[in-house]
Amino acid sequence: MGEIIGVFAAVLSSSIGGLSVGVTRFVVGATDPITIGAFRFGIGSVILLPLALHHRQRWPRLAEFGPIIGLGLLYFALFPILFNASLIYTTAARGSLALSTLPVLTMLVGAVLRIEPLTRKKSTGVALATLGVAVALLTNLAAAPEGAWRGDLLMVAAAFTMALYSIWSRPLAQRYGTIVYTALAMTFGGIALVGVAWASGGLASTTAFCSYQWSAMAFLGVFGGAMTFLLWSYALERTTPTRVAISVTVNPIASAVFGAYVLGEPITPNLIAGLVLVAIGIAVATSNR
Repeated sequence: MGEIIGVFAAVLSSSIGGLSVGVTRFVVGATDPITIGAFRFGIGSVILLPLALHHRQRWPRLAEFGPIIGLGLLYFALFPILFNASLIYTTAARGSLALSTLPVLTMLVGAVLRIEPLTRKKSTGVALATLGVAVALLTNLAAAPEGAWRGDLLMVAAAFTMALYSIWSRPLAQRYGTIVYTALAMTFGGIALVGVAWASGGLASTTAFCSYQWSAMAFLGVFGGAMTFLLWSYALERTTPTRVAISVTVNPIASAVFGAYVLGEPITPNLIAGLVLVAIGIAVATSNR
């Protein structure tokens, strides 16, 4: 039952992440990738840190902060820079599709580091879910902007940092608890981003923001920052990194559904077929049979 809840939390996290891709795409032209990350994880850490302070889970000793700081900088500083920068060059759909390489990367990293064995069942589930994403977004690939390959490569690099974080974070999340670990890691990453954004003048550029852009930043901080990554760490605490990572294939599907609802884009047979394949892939990879 615990693993099922973990997978559900990962799917919910990836669904919110899919919405965050579209919101980031909306605001990325108004400021730089570092400043967007600073607001996203600065707001997120402000929300999570008070919860962690009142949590009864054991806090790490001073000598144990090294790995948490390192992973915080990897995931909550480097990852958002790569993620946000990619959306300057490519579309939200292509960016989400590139991010969906995460299950394959996580599976390979886990196998190389001998943390999680590579099984035929997991490989089959990842392949089915990734195929579902490709089928769902097949009609959007032809409309890619010129030079979109730069954004695709940046997003794959972001997925690689996410794979490393997923593999290395599980024992820390289990040791200190989801809220404490995520809040500390996000705080260190957010502090680094805020410092760089302030020094580079990125924070000053936000004075020209309109109400819609501030609303987008608030969404990224509350949901794209605090809620998404709290759910992600909660999932890592309860199931394997590969089973968590495969849920990211829901990310582009959520983006496409949101686009259909908000922008009036049609829901095509490709999207329906992709949703079915993603659901089957997740079921195969997470099944205990």
